[in-house]
Amino acid sequence: MIVLLLLHFCLWTLLAEAHADNKPDPIPYRLLTPLLDTPWTKDFTIHPWPEHPRPLLRRESWQNLNGIWTYQLASGSDDLITPPPLPLSQEILIPSCIESALSGIMASNVTHMWFATSLDVPHGRVNNERVILHFEAVDYEATVFLNGERIGFNRGGYFRFSVDITDHLKPDGSNDLLVFVFDPTDDPAYHIPVGKQSKDPSHIFYTPCSGIWQTVWLETVPSTYITSMEIAAGMDGTVIGVIDSSQGLGRPFNISIFDGSGGVLATYSGLSDQPFTFNATSPKLWSPGSPNLYNITVSMDQDIVNSYTGFRTISSGKIKGVQRPLLNGKFVFQFGTLDQGYWPDGIYLPPSLGAMVSDLNLLKNLGMNMVRKHVKVEPDLFYQACDQLGLLVVQDMPSMRGSGPPSPSEQAEFERQLEIMVNEHKSYPSIVTWVIYNEGWGQITQPYHPEEQIAARIRELDPTRLIDAVTGWHDYGFGDFHDSHHYAEPQCGTPFYSKPGVPYDPDRIGFQGEFGGVGHVPELKNLWPAQKALSSVSDTYELNEDLDAYNYRSHQLLDHLRDQVARFACSGAVWTQTTDVEGEVNGLITYDRRALRVHATQWKEDIKALYAAAEGRS
Repeated sequence: MIVLLLLHFCLWTLLAEAHADNKPDPIPYRLLTPLLDTPWTKDFTIHPWPEHPRPLLRRESWQNLNGIWTYQLASGSDDLITPPPLPLSQEILIPSCIESALSGIMASNVTHMWFATSLDVPHGRVNNERVILHFEAVDYEATVFLNGERIGFNRGGYFRFSVDITDHLKPDGSNDLLVFVFDPTDDPAYHIPVGKQSKDPSHIFYTPCSGIWQTVWLETVPSTYITSMEIAAGMDGTVIGVIDSSQGLGRPFNISIFDGSGGVLATYSGLSDQPFTFNATSPKLWSPGSPNLYNITVSMDQDIVNSYTGFRTISSGKIKGVQRPLLNGKFVFQFGTLDQGYWPDGIYLPPSLGAMVSDLNLLKNLGMNMVRKHVKVEPDLFYQACDQLGLLVVQDMPSMRGSGPPSPSEQAEFERQLEIMVNEHKSYPSIVTWVIYNEGWGQITQPYHPEEQIAARIRELDPTRLIDAVTGWHDYGFGDFHDSHHYAEPQCGTPFYSKPGVPYDPDRIGFQGEFGGVGHVPELKNLWPAQKALSSVSDTYELNEDLDAYNYRSHQLLDHLRDQVARFACSGAVWTQTTDVEGEVNGLITYDRRALRVHATQWKEDIKALYAAAEGRS
């Protein structure tokens, strides 16, 4: 068998070299004109996203592989048997969605595709060091080849994966990296976590994202290195976590926590791959009003990594007889927007970090203290920005969609990926709640109800946060919230608004998972000009004639919510939404991020009134 594999590899190499000599040069990359651009489109470069992509596990030695790659269509999964010679037929910018203008492709309805680039052995690497290839997210399945040899596979469009490529590198010269991607998106034959992506976008379902849509990078590490690190720091100074080693159980490590001036807050020495606990004395707590963060350094043998944390405690408890979400032991009313994270030029990926943070700054400047990340998982730098700004994050699991209920194997895959989401993100202080299901999408609504055991599993993985088992409807009593959606008026925390599928439950937290949704049709220059999108503008929950009417109606709805906070058991609410998305025109700002709808002074006063009403109840 080994001989056959070697022969196959040699044959592939010879054919690839022969074909490459005869292949035309790939079509050069150029930035295409999107249907709608943003202020950042014109500043886009062929060296996108230069920032280190993992702020909670950073080393000094790393190499960004973002930039110009090559791309071509594949006919199907059988193409894996005979990978194509390089270069591929067309240049593409990585990371990007192939459906986006930024990619240089703007393809649609592609299910199978190839991506390729070349890489060199990292400069200065010594013999005993390992070279790790990292992909932050590839949608949906990725098969990785290096120098003609299949070396890795990953399933899941929102989560990172890594491959140790040390033993597959050529000692001299460049190495050919080839990635095969399969992405069925919302094909009804599949139930996969896909969020709102659709190959036939219309109204609340949007242009999909396929391919390598987050950063690709190389990292040089010692032979013994830290593979993952989980840290949670509580309001009492207790620090808990696990630090895993490439060599397994029992490798010694040292951890130091530093304050903003570089002074040491706490130190600890422990062993890898097992839980640890230690205490820091009198830390400044993290909250939306004071987002204090502490830098962390961890060393293990020759490996040194940097990270950070915030000291805060998230819990649930009775305040004056009402079940409330608590932050650092106090009831904090949570108010923010449904944040979908779509961009007209980049689709799923913003054109830059600055563009992404601009949306969060908008919310913070209006006085909001929370954002609901809606059926999507963002690059890690999004969560770092929320940590730094002081925005609480309600994090949805991307929904499944398909024809009929998911099969047992599809349900198991959904649950596997949900566990990955929790494990990858549970060290970000800003995340306060995990959401399992949105509005019944992909949810099994006949007994049994899987969210019961899913919620129990999440509590095992992460006992430091709350769980919203179902937001919208089909609530069977699991998780920490009874959470309704209602447009346009809120119906939050009141027994007389209880309805089938969303029962009032005084033993769980009352929450308004979505409301508002009032819209206004902007100028044509601010609209996504796809015909289906334009045709669905009138499907917006409410349309107002002008911005004065929009803001007056918004004021009425926020005042209605304030009354429910003051009188009943409403503990938080999510306004739909941060920005317009394609045919939806109910954002605080238009899809191109150019026209702000809100009268800022009025909105700030209305949001302050929500917090004042909540303060009166606590």
